[in-house]
Amino acid sequence: MKVILLEDVKKLGKKGDVINTSDGYARNYLFPRNLAQEATGANLHVLNVKKENERRKKLAEIEAAQKLAEELKNKEVKLSVKTGDNGRLFGAITSKDVAELIKKQYNLTIDKKKIVMDTLKQAGVYEVEIKIYPEVTTKMKVVITPQV
Repeated sequence: MKVILLEDVKKLGKKGDVINTSDGYARNYLFPRNLAQEATGANLHVLNVKKENERRKKLAEIEAAQKLAEELKNKEVKLSVKTGDNGRLFGAITSKDVAELIKKQYNLTIDKKKIVMDTLKQAGVYEVEIKIYPEVTTKMKVVITPQV
């Protein structure tokens, strides 16, 4: 019997997969637990429409991420902080600080978890990687100058 999985089932398949299983397994285990439904023409059509909508949504998200990456590409964030001897900072600059600066200077909201960097403890120019989407990344400069 062909069934469409409504949930991930261990050793059988993932949600949305169309699989072939024995009639007894489907009727006695999968259907009562709402893990699957029979693969009729109408159900298959609904599944195909859902998959197409998910594909379109993902493409739109990737497009938006690429647009954001182009906006951020080769831009720099300037920051003036108090420093001690040899340009060493009092404290450190973290990804949270960089995210706030991007918000303030360019009015773009970036999650601090998407900014890949070490904590910066020296004045200077640093290149920071921003992972906007799993396949979309961009680089940005962070310029830290000593406060006069």
